[in-house]
Amino acid sequence: MNMAFVLKTFITFFTVIDPLGLVPVTLVILANNNRKQRTQIITRAVIISAFVIAAFALIGKVLIESLGIGLYAFNIAGGILLFLIALEMLFGRTPGTRETVQEEKEAIAKNDVSVFPLAIPMIAGPGTIATTILFANSAASNVFNILVVIAAIIFCLFVAWIAMEKSALIIKFIGRTGIHVFSRILGILLAALAVQFILNGVQAFLKLNGLI
Repeated sequence: MNMAFVLKTFITFFTVIDPLGLVPVTLVILANNNRKQRTQIITRAVIISAFVIAAFALIGKVLIESLGIGLYAFNIAGGILLFLIALEMLFGRTPGTRETVQEEKEAIAKNDVSVFPLAIPMIAGPGTIATTILFANSAASNVFNILVVIAAIIFCLFVAWIAMEKSALIIKFIGRTGIHVFSRILGILLAALAVQFILNGVQAFLKLNGLI
């Protein structure tokens, strides 16, 4: 059992999806919905996110290769994207890869926000998609690693559902400050993992060209 891969997979997906980071946004966007509507919207958003993530896990590698992009290049690009997300988490800002202020205002005016912005880009945003493709490629044909990736995604989506469903209770219990502190801690871990992805991509490129 590769515990290092297990920990890295769960930590990365949990950090990128950032269930606690979804709490404040959920409260704002669903402020005008009753409890039953909120549950339906949140559930629908998580299910849609699961399908989007699954689709990229299955076709991501083929899509990249069909565009002539080397996996080492995607490792580097994905690492840079995750590093930018980590920086925004460290500075206590909602990652721009998730949702802009204009998009948030537009979402508040909509009745059904399950697809946009909750599912995309709040849960299954560019960071999550890049992470999915990276780990799906890392798992390769190793059955155990593939199961670990699937378990990590399911677990994180379930935690995200709970966090959004209980958003009012969470804010009351730990407050926005507690959420920001937790996000900063996760940001540090994500930054380190992002650098590792970049280094892996550089190493693969050097090996491919016979430089090491």
